[in-house]
Amino acid sequence: MSDGFNARVEAVINQPKSVVWDALVNPEKIKKYFFNVNVETDWKAGSPIVYTGEWEGKAYEDKGNVLKVQPEKLLLITHWSPLSGSADSPENYHKVSYELAAERGGTLLTITQDNNATKEEQEQNSKFWKTALDGIKKLLEGW
Repeated sequence: MSDGFNARVEAVINQPKSVVWDALVNPEKIKKYFFNVNVETDWKAGSPIVYTGEWEGKAYEDKGNVLKVQPEKLLLITHWSPLSGSADSPENYHKVSYELAAERGGTLLTITQDNNATKEEQEQNSKFWKTALDGIKKLLEGW
């Protein structure tokens, strides 16, 4: 991930890496913790990824590409949203990484998003990813 204003969150999830990985790539599970979004992709490097849903009463279609897939270790994608107000051009895409590591009998999941233009955008996206990460923990740990 590039230097600069990276949003980064992490948490230990009390489940093995295989269970956490499944939550990251299973569209039915993603919908449960990720703001009711629909995800379409085949999770292969080079493939497109499309997110559709509704945010604050407004329909959206976000997009990107799957860059790297190392099952139970790393998922790296690009992401752009028209809700950002930015043009659909390469410099406005974020890279988002999901890194998994065994820790304390569970899985340390670290989510990082690069290319935030300002400290404020970094903080806003850190809160967004914290909410998503909390949703994953709640789904997988049953609380």
